[in-house]
Amino acid sequence: MAIPDFIRDIRAKAGDTLLLLPGVVTVVFDDRGRILLNRRTDTGKWALISGIPDPGEQPAEAAVREIEEETGVHAVVEKVLSVFTNEPVRYDNGDRAQYIDIVLRCRAVGGEARVNDDESLDVRWFALDELPPLGPIARGRIDMALRDDPTWFAPATAPGAAHPGYPTP
Repeated sequence: MAIPDFIRDIRAKAGDTLLLLPGVVTVVFDDRGRILLNRRTDTGKWALISGIPDPGEQPAEAAVREIEEETGVHAVVEKVLSVFTNEPVRYDNGDRAQYIDIVLRCRAVGGEARVNDDESLDVRWFALDELPPLGPIARGRIDMALRDDPTWFAPATAPGAAHPGYPTP
């Protein structure tokens, strides 16, 4: 995953300190009901298209930009599906980050799905019954995109209480 310049600047000052960062994750459908996925260069796994908003960029703008940058597909945002704080991650270089993901349902309106940058090994549309292996969080996000439920967010918990976690399908 490419590291945005503004995060490089923060890292130069903060070292490997845990950073709380915004993220956008998209569930992109085409007019045939297929879902757009990319096989990431950093993990080799299939995933929903995602990224980090630039300073001053609105989440919907970031989502549309990330979709086009990574896949060549033009899209519009239809709905906020969920807001979720992920578990902290530690990268191979020792950097630590925790992402607050804003998950958005999007619709493709043009372009052609292809590898469009160095963050993807492959980009494809998948029918719902032909999805490659995906983790439970990604599957849950796809399930949310297929329903017309209200936006999901973790409820506030009492101090010291265990958090219920992300909903499962």
